[in-house]
Amino acid sequence: MKNKEEQKKQEFLFDTVNYKILLIGIAVIALGFILMSGGGSNDPNVFNEEIFNFRRIRLAPTTVLIGFGITIYSIFKKSK
Repeated sequence: MKNKEEQKKQEFLFDTVNYKILLIGIAVIALGFILMSGGGSNDPNVFNEEIFNFRRIRLAPTTVLIGFGITIYSIFKKSK
């Protein structure tokens, strides 16, 4: 009887800690893409220099890469 109950119990691939870290990584990636947005111009004849500022060139891609690193860490983290 006990073996059947153990077999019915569904096991997840990761622990809850892994899923929390994964969600944090996805949120950091989304933040990086939000930081990357904007800087365009409504008039196609006008060039806006805001597209080349620090936030869009350095900060946002670094944030996205850190988010990818966090998600990779959450996948490789061992369960107890």
